[in-house]
Amino acid sequence: MRSMTGYGRGEADHGGTKFCVELNSVNRKQSDVVINLPRDLAELEPRIRQRINENIARGRTSASITFHSGGNGHRQLALDTELARAYHRAMRALQDELNAPGEITIATILQAPGVMRFPEQTVNAEEAWPTVDRALRAALAELIKMREREGKHLARDLAHRLKAIRKKLREIRAFHPDVVKRYRAALLDRIRKAGLPIAGDDERLLKEVSLFADRADISEELTRLESHLAQFAHHLCSNEPVG
Repeated sequence: MRSMTGYGRGEADHGGTKFCVELNSVNRKQSDVVINLPRDLAELEPRIRQRINENIARGRTSASITFHSGGNGHRQLALDTELARAYHRAMRALQDELNAPGEITIATILQAPGVMRFPEQTVNAEEAWPTVDRALRAALAELIKMREREGKHLARDLAHRLKAIRKKLREIRAFHPDVVKRYRAALLDRIRKAGLPIAGDDERLLKEVSLFADRADISEELTRLESHLAQFAHHLCSNEPVG
């Protein structure tokens, strides 16, 4: 038995780029997969969805895939010199316009937005797929392991409750045959206390007892409950999705 809730994380490296997959699953009767991907990996969504559906049959599963290079040392710093010149000209023009003294330094220009930056990282989706798939498989394995672990705890708790219900059912079955006898005796006692003469085989008494016996008969309900409990016990031991 597996729980529907869990978390899994997997990582894989390729060519200095690390891919990370995070999976979260929560309760839902049907299977529902939500995938959050970087733009460069968008074409991999059908494959990722298929891989998740191969392993997760029930619940809502959210997948988040990210990637980043191993360090800034492997990335080329970009300087926009034309933008830097434009900032410098604008600063000088503003200085002249306001007749404001002050030194325009290279540090001031480098702090201006867009002058110095790291280019946006890009990857080839087709080349990245084997690495993404490794990270995805690792995340799925961790998610399933967590769901199975939680499922075992739930199964133990439910088995304990099932045992308690079966005990109560046995007590009800043992008590049930005496219900009509107890009712007949109580009815006769009330009639006699009221000072009304009536024989034990009086037709009216027998009719009332018969009607009560029909209303009080729970044999069908007990049999149905036993069937439900047997099915429940079977599902507790099943490896198939239940619920």
